[in-house]
Amino acid sequence: MAVVAILIGLAILVWSADVFIEGATALAKKLGVPSFLIGVLILGLGTSAPEMVVSVLAAIDGSPELALGNAYGSNIMNIALVLGLTVLISPIIIHKSIVARDLPILLLITALAAWQLRDGFLSLADGVFLLILLMLVLGVQIFFSMGDNQTDAEQAHAHKESLSLENNSTSQHGMKDSTEAGYIEPSISRGFASLFIGMLMLVLGSRAIVWGAVELATFWGLSELIIGLTIVAVGTSLPELVASLAAARHGEHDMALGNIIGSNMFNTLGVVGLAALIAPIEANPLILSRDISMVSILTVLLFVLCTFAYLTQRKFGRLSGGALLMCFVGYTIWLIKTINM
Repeated sequence: MAVVAILIGLAILVWSADVFIEGATALAKKLGVPSFLIGVLILGLGTSAPEMVVSVLAAIDGSPELALGNAYGSNIMNIALVLGLTVLISPIIIHKSIVARDLPILLLITALAAWQLRDGFLSLADGVFLLILLMLVLGVQIFFSMGDNQTDAEQAHAHKESLSLENNSTSQHGMKDSTEAGYIEPSISRGFASLFIGMLMLVLGSRAIVWGAVELATFWGLSELIIGLTIVAVGTSLPELVASLAAARHGEHDMALGNIIGSNMFNTLGVVGLAALIAPIEANPLILSRDISMVSILTVLLFVLCTFAYLTQRKFGRLSGGALLMCFVGYTIWLIKTINM
């Protein structure tokens, strides 16, 4: 039964990821919204929703510190595991706005979060501040991304007109274009439906895989600690992983990277902010010395690798992905050694 659950879960993940990304791509094109912004707002928020729910429930149940571990653990997984595997399989093109604006914003958010926790305590006021900052950051992202999209749209329109002049010489092709245009035109509702169905099935598929893997690991006699640090940790990152892989495979590189950046922004500001709003958080010193330090190191490393890829006009590819995955292995070893401290 466990093996069946894993196989069904994998099939659901592959299918739902395509549906999810196709819906996001359709909305981006129909609404004139940049792919990166779709990645930040829709993919980032959608894939961070489980962490947000878990953290809110933990705060209500009197365990707000769990929200910190959940948020920062997810951030580490997103960069080291999810992005590492994504670019290892499908290298990503880095655009100027990523290194000039989006990653610096993520760096500032990460630094601010570390500074807020310097005394090991997050108050209600800190939570309110984080949520307000989230709204401001999203506003900045929307404003500048739409500005970038206007410039890109003008360039694309000019290129499309030149292609249309060549294509109009073939009437059959022209009829095909008309048919395709008529088919795509009413797809906004279909795009939203694909997003909702895809996201729902992504979560269900990942949960099926985690359940099946835990059952198998228990049958083989593995400890709960090992199961929690490996299968469950990786399993909860599956929605982000398959969404990013599907986006990269469809050529939506901005969407794939936007998913990671957006998810980390929502985790750092939204997940932790909501938890602190419900109940003050007193952080374990180990979270500061290990988890927040690792998030900071990975965010800086991501900025350096992306900047290098942009300046050298290379793709953010396999060597960078390998480096990020090595960081994931190193963090996992560090986590196991310090788990009983």
